[in-house]
This record gives sequence, structure tokens and C-alpha cells, in this order.
Amino acid sequence: MKRTLLAAALCCALPVLATPGRSTQEIIDTAPADAWRTPNPANLLYMQLDKGTVVFELAPDFAPEHVAQVKLLAQQHFWDGLSVYRVQDNYVAQFGDPNAEDKTKAKPLPPESKALPAEFTRPLAGLAFTALPDKDGWAKQVGFADGFAVANDDKNAWLTHCYGVLGSGRDNPPDSSNGAELYVVIGQSPRYLDRNITLVGRVVHGMELLSSLPRGTNNNAGYAGYYNSPAEYTPIKNIRLGSEVPESERLALQIMKTDSPAFAEMVESRRNRSGDWFVRTAGYTDVCNISVPSRVQR
Repeated sequence: MKRTLLAAALCCALPVLATPGRSTQEIIDTAPADAWRTPNPANLLYMQLDKGTVVFELAPDFAPEHVAQVKLLAQQHFWDGLSVYRVQDNYVAQFGDPNAEDKTKAKPLPPESKALPAEFTRPLAGLAFTALPDKDGWAKQVGFADGFAVANDDKNAWLTHCYGVLGSGRDNPPDSSNGAELYVVIGQSPRYLDRNITLVGRVVHGMELLSSLPRGTNNNAGYAGYYNSPAEYTPIKNIRLGSEVPESERLALQIMKTDSPAFAEMVESRRNRSGDWFVRTAGYTDVCNISVPSRVQR
């Protein structure tokens, strides 16, 4: 994309329930208080667009150097006044500096910023991983870790390119990302990108504000989905670190714990859809077919 020891792991498996039960929405609506967690504001990004707020949860356990730089850029107000300049249908919405490749026009990065190493995987050992019971076509095993969809090969683990994931664009060299040009998956999960680009987080609120943006019509090689004119860009008012947003302006976000009984029941509801409409159940689900629920406490 253009600048665009297993036993040591804290691992468990989601139980497979014998029969279809309640609907996904019923499970979410009745999940007990201890099935939810409050994310650390220091690991949240608030993106303010004209139409509302998008909130990202960052993943320092998977990409510590990228996350540290993303936090630095937010603290230095790097993205304020920049834009979403690429929206490719069934692929990604990309944002940052549309002039990033033109050194004469590019917005300068903070002097503390640096070139970043590729952070495509991390050791599985020590990761609190909850496995799905279903096979995956892209990895030996998939599941969840603290809200993030994760794959592993018994040795290393990595974040998966599911809908809503936040990645850091790069050039051809694997270590060419600087964390300034970010993208969000808005379509069919491009799992072939797994372990090829550093993923830094995911959208936990306001996804519809990105997925509903007008599509870019540039189809030139290497620039698919880019807008042809700055007039088409979606302005970014600001992107702030959650811990720097005044408490009165923060959303009271909660995210379902992916090691909770409620989440295990929800996964089963996705594997075996219930209700009078369904003639047969699938008995299978894909890791990217499961959206980890989040809610705003009123």
C-alpha cells in the first residue's frame, strides 16, 4: 500500500455451545457489567470530522513503536487540517497528508519522529489469546486478544485485516512507514495483507462515518480510489489522543471483553444464526465476521 514456546502463552478457547440460542443483539443487550471493559484513554484516538467523531483503539502490544509515533503525531497536532484523501470501494479509507510524497509541499513531521521498523508480528508467548473453534484459511489459528482479531502460527501472532482495522501505509521497503499515513479497512477483509503491513489499532466508534464516504474515482495504477481534486477531500478537523481530550468531551466507551462468557455466546450466535427465517445454520464463522461490540454509556 502506497505510503501508503506456545505453552507459555496465556491461551484458551471459546466454548462451542451445543445448540443455537439467543440472537446476537439479545446477548449484547443483556451482557452483565463484568463482560465490559473501559479502554484506557491513553490508547484512544479521537478523529473529528464535520459529520461526527471516529474513535480508534490503538494496539501497543502488537506495534509498540508505531503506536508511540502515532501518539506523538496526535500530540503534535500533525493531522489537524489534513484530510481523508482516498476512499477505494470495498477496500480502504486512507487519511493523512495528500502531499506526503512531494517534499516541497508535504507537512513537516515533528522532529522527534523517525522511520519505523516493520512490526508485522509479535511473539505468541505471553499474549492473552482466546481461540476460535473454527479453521481459518490464512493462519493455523485465529481468535481474539483484548478486543483485537488475531491470528497465529503457534510461534508468532499478528493482527488481522478485518473490517475497521487501522493500518500504517508504507512504500516498498518493509521498514518505510512513518505512521503518518493511515488507512481503515472499509470492505471485504483483505487478509492477504496480513504480515505485510503494520496494523496499529481498530475503529471502536463512528465506523459509519468512514465507510459511507464518497468513493474516489481515480483508477490510475497505484492510485485507485484517490480523489481527483482537493475539493473532494474530507477535512479532518483534528485528531487527538484520548487522554488529552477534556474528560467532559470524552465518550463513555465500553468494549466487550473477548474472554468473557457473553462474548463466547455471541460468537456462537454468529456461528449458528437462530430464528424462524433460517432454514439451516452454518456451524462456522470467520474471525472477520465477528465485530467486537462497543457501546457508549449514557
